[in-house]
Amino acid sequence: MQIPPVSAMVLVLALSGSAPAFAQGTVTDVLGFLLTNRSIPTDDFARDAQATAETRRTISTLLGSELGRLPITSGAGGFTYRMNPALGVMERSSPSFGPFYVERALTTGANQALVSVLYYGESFTNIDGRALGDGTLVATASQVHGETQPFDVETLSLRLRTSTVAVLGTYGVTSRFDVGMAVPFVRLTLSGQRVDTYRGQQNLQASGTASASGVGDILIRGKYALLQGASLGVAAGAEARLPTGRAKDLLGVGQATVHPRLIISMERARLGAHGLIGPVFGGATGELDYALGVTHASSSRLTVAAEIIGRRIGKLGTLTDVTEPHPTLEGIDTIRLSSVERSTDRLIAVIGLKWNAAATWLLNLHAQRSLTTPGLTAGWTPIVSLDYSFGE
Repeated sequence: MQIPPVSAMVLVLALSGSAPAFAQGTVTDVLGFLLTNRSIPTDDFARDAQATAETRRTISTLLGSELGRLPITSGAGGFTYRMNPALGVMERSSPSFGPFYVERALTTGANQALVSVLYYGESFTNIDGRALGDGTLVATASQVHGETQPFDVETLSLRLRTSTVAVLGTYGVTSRFDVGMAVPFVRLTLSGQRVDTYRGQQNLQASGTASASGVGDILIRGKYALLQGASLGVAAGAEARLPTGRAKDLLGVGQATVHPRLIISMERARLGAHGLIGPVFGGATGELDYALGVTHASSSRLTVAAEIIGRRIGKLGTLTDVTEPHPTLEGIDTIRLSSVERSTDRLIAVIGLKWNAAATWLLNLHAQRSLTTPGLTAGWTPIVSLDYSFGE
């Protein structure tokens, strides 16, 4: 089918003589700029504005959600202690150094402390199963009714990267009760382009860059051991994330969250299994978190661990394409990138090892990868942390 002459003329006029725009500013400002700087004449400002607002809110919420749930290592360090009543001295309560993120029912031990420093960098490559950086993310398009491919399409390419250093501390108030805190320092960079391709001819419409750095959302937590058996442990824990990160730069979610959880651990000889489940209150949407970790104490100085971390998120925005007839050009459909609210499930796989380098120094090397497509996802991401345990 041929493109109607009127629509083709309007499109050519819209493209001719225009220079690409460039923007810098806050992360949310630049993201909004790239989403709104359009040239395809849709003749429906209200629907354009609504779709842009929904898309920007979805991407911002997804990024804020990822940053708001930064991987913070387990509160109980690799070295956990308990009193031996027969000898009257503190001794290690497990041959394993435990999992990375899945809490275990063991506590640090009375008057025992842990200090840890964690680093990782993450480059997001996909959003809701759509590639971010290769220029195939369609923002707006015009298509002849009944045809399968648009004749005019505007695409986005976005590059999102975060680098995080987190400092953590845990202290055993009693043999059953731990308290802890984590302070993340985050750097976020965003760059992107919006390109219009009309009948194979590409025109750069807009580009923008933004960066932000600062303290993210601070985490505080506590854990109480309900049962401390020889091979079975049960604990109740809770953590709260404070809205200390700047929301306009997506360094935090802008709202406090509280996450109570039930923790169960089983250990026999060198093998251990640890699981937790609990809801998340506050933030952008309701959530249920669950996780399972398996550990193997390969030697007295080395533990290998694998984990699956799950999140059931209610009514979080998901990107979708909305196709509607052009209000003035007969036979032309307009395709807009927008979003809908729906519940989604996230699964992350973690695998790695913990090595007792010297004394009570513990080096943690592991990598994580998303197993599901909803939300912002990245490939395998290496993470390194160093723990030091000390106490009376």
